[in-house]
Amino acid sequence: MPCNSGKVRYDAVLFDFDGVLLDSEPVHYACWIEVLKPLNIQMDWSTFSKYCIGIPDRDAVEFLCRNNNPPVDFEAAWAYYDKKRALFRKTILDNPPLEPEVIDFIKRLDGFRLGVVSSSSREEVAPVLEKAGIADRFQVLVCREDVSRLKPDPEPYQKAARSLGAVNPLVIEDSDAGEAGGRAAGFDVVRVSHPTEVPAKVWARLQNVR
Repeated sequence: MPCNSGKVRYDAVLFDFDGVLLDSEPVHYACWIEVLKPLNIQMDWSTFSKYCIGIPDRDAVEFLCRNNNPPVDFEAAWAYYDKKRALFRKTILDNPPLEPEVIDFIKRLDGFRLGVVSSSSREEVAPVLEKAGIADRFQVLVCREDVSRLKPDPEPYQKAARSLGAVNPLVIEDSDAGEAGGRAAGFDVVRVSHPTEVPAKVWARLQNVR
């Protein structure tokens, strides 16, 4: 899928990870609900997906605790964070929810510098990209430990753009916080609701700005 004929408006494409490159948000949800069972924290997927996607883990846990009936002490729930991370890593590596068309699209997307910008940790992101065989397609990986402020702050996308030497990157996001962060950085954003939308929506935008 060559993209280097003619003048291209965008000089890089920056992808969010969870919910954009792979359908991992339901896995995050299932892992949180599983590890928090001892505290009897319950929340349906529709509520979690509306309020807890694209925000820092601490904020998501605070929301879960505050909106549980009865409310749960945050520190008691946060104590399960390491257990949740371990369960997520095992689950995601055992069976990565990667769409074949997304992998193929990334492998064929020529003529642009590519980056991944995620609020997840590097240890959650990098192994999945390696297993999918697309890690070498990305020239920069910005994760939560690489910045002092997470999305919706513009810092993660600004740092990725600087690292790539990009002036006008295109951001691909699935959450309100991520979209806000991309726009606050001054970049155009393509919003998707599922990874399967990525190839068509991104390609259409890149083609339309020639």
